[in-house]
Amino acid sequence: MKLTHLDDEGRARMVDVGDKPATARRARAEGIVSFGEESFRALAENKLAKGDALTVARLAGIQAAKRTDEWIPLCHTIPLDGLEMELTLVEESRSVRVVAEAATRGSTGVEMEALVAVSAACLTLYDMAKALDRGIEIGPVRLLAKSGGRSGSWVRESS
Repeated sequence: MKLTHLDDEGRARMVDVGDKPATARRARAEGIVSFGEESFRALAENKLAKGDALTVARLAGIQAAKRTDEWIPLCHTIPLDGLEMELTLVEESRSVRVVAEAATRGSTGVEMEALVAVSAACLTLYDMAKALDRGIEIGPVRLLAKSGGRSGSWVRESS
């Protein structure tokens, strides 16, 4: 199998997508952030010293998705048609489930934009609560589904 991000000498390169047709593309990703009891309670009650962590994390995810090409060296700059962020408190596991869904109409996919949005939101939650809990865990961060483009649709099987 020929790898698209390598040139004939095996060097990393940015793929030329100029001849690919523009199609509607979507990607959905998720990340989990697990907290200790005290930090989860403070987060849930909006009593963290740094403020409203869920709102700040949502905004961080949106902002990061728009700058994915600055985070990931071989990503193209693409216009996002939309980006939805969902942050859900899960009391049973003292965690937050972060989900991002990115959409564009273009010649390359938005998987990385969704994954970067989730990653930035997860890191922001850590930053907002780290004063109470250095043991916060992030992960997994993973793609849930993508659609559009030559490869069509893909959906993660339930584990």
